[in-house]
Amino acid sequence: MVIQRWQSVLLFIAAICMALFCFTPFASFNDSASAESISLVSPSDFIVFFVLNLTIAVLLFISIFLFRNLKRQLTVTLLSILLMAVSAVTGIFIVYGRLDGGRIELWGGVLLLILALVAALWAYRRIVCDRRLLASMDRIR
Repeated sequence: MVIQRWQSVLLFIAAICMALFCFTPFASFNDSASAESISLVSPSDFIVFFVLNLTIAVLLFISIFLFRNLKRQLTVTLLSILLMAVSAVTGIFIVYGRLDGGRIELWGGVLLLILALVAALWAYRRIVCDRRLLASMDRIR
């Protein structure tokens, strides 16, 4: 089996990044008065945040197999992108709202989330280009 569409590869990369993000720390906080005790925070520590990110990964994976219906693939990919933005905002609220002394670490989980978002946006753009190409071919026939 050969994958001939770049958006399938990009959606697969985004799905893998989101699945890895579910288990990778994205923030840290001081859990006591001493400066040496730093705890890492990952999405699996918060069940709703974990389920949201796992849902995004599943939607991105399902979107790969919707290549026969470009409109539906476009819709599912756009929904995944919007949910990634909601996930990023939720992560910020978790770190700065619920954790005392919490700060976002710009390594690990945050990079995976950014990479997944960029790959999904790029795949969305490629799907739009395919849709335009098919529309132009239909006009020629």
